[in-house]
Amino acid sequence: MLWNWNTIDACFLSQSWKINSHGAFAALCLGVITLVILLEFLRRIAKFYDKHLVRKHRLQAGALAIAGGPPNNPNAAESGGGSQDRGSLIAKNGDGHFVSPHASFQPNAYQQMIRALLHTLQFAVAYWIMLLAMYYNGYIIICIFIGAFLGAFIFGWERLGVHSDETAGYGTLDPTACCG
Repeated sequence: MLWNWNTIDACFLSQSWKINSHGAFAALCLGVITLVILLEFLRRIAKFYDKHLVRKHRLQAGALAIAGGPPNNPNAAESGGGSQDRGSLIAKNGDGHFVSPHASFQPNAYQQMIRALLHTLQFAVAYWIMLLAMYYNGYIIICIFIGAFLGAFIFGWERLGVHSDETAGYGTLDPTACCG
């Protein structure tokens, strides 16, 4: 594999994907840009989903603390709250575990399955981009950079906060951390 600027008669990913015209190469370049933008979109969706899960956890834990316990706990109402004072910042859930709106939590199996699917999609798209970059075609690599710029500009534009949890991905690992 050598650095090249070939446009016609170049093959990508398989022998059947051979570029025969300048128009086909232009379409390939637009496709590569779109693929990288898609990767940034998937990263944003995964981050948004994790933030959604944390927000949902905080709301449920906050509602549980205000109510003084789970709604199906008959002892909470009879005992006047007992160890679960109404309005406490830390309450017990139905399993007897303490719940705090600011504590970390573990997603359930369904939520983790969605997180794993989003991670897998990111990984697969990033792998295809890496395979395209390994052709060392200057135009394709420039298109990857353009797609990364456009994707970050469109999907990375978010509110930044002073607290680390406002900008963090809440445990979302970047499958392409080594590559940008």
